[in-house]
Amino acid sequence: MKNIFYTVFLCLLAGHTASAQGPADLDFWLGEWNLRWQQSDSTEATGSNSITRDLNDQVICEHFHAHNGQFAGFEGKSWSMFDTRSDTWKQTWVDNQGSYLDFTGGKEGENFVFRRSFTDKEGKTLHQKMVFHDIEADRFTWDWMRSKDGKEWQLLWRVQYSRQ
Repeated sequence: MKNIFYTVFLCLLAGHTASAQGPADLDFWLGEWNLRWQQSDSTEATGSNSITRDLNDQVICEHFHAHNGQFAGFEGKSWSMFDTRSDTWKQTWVDNQGSYLDFTGGKEGENFVFRRSFTDKEGKTLHQKMVFHDIEADRFTWDWMRSKDGKEWQLLWRVQYSRQ
């Protein structure tokens, strides 16, 4: 009986360790990427994203560029870091349209998710999230979503990443 409890304890411990957050969680994102997405008129648009580490490898820097389509000329940058005090990832996004967005997140199963909530001009709380999913060595899918209640989500933008 003692061996069964010991075996169950080791399995639970192994499962907990596998799901722990850490500074390597976003390493899949590092590199040079070609991007493509379907626009509202069903045509395809393209962009690029360069993801590097900086500041003694503590910060992941993103440099996003939309090349054509409805977002042509749109540029943005983000800085992501693993905050060991809160055991969570934090990201700051800024762009050439004047946006400033702050996110927290981390691994959720096989996905990586950043979330934020904010109050709009009418005083309503809204929610946004980005989900990295279907992650492979040379490709993944990124979704930008919003919600009024944090439960039902509307997909606003789906971007297919492929490694250059």
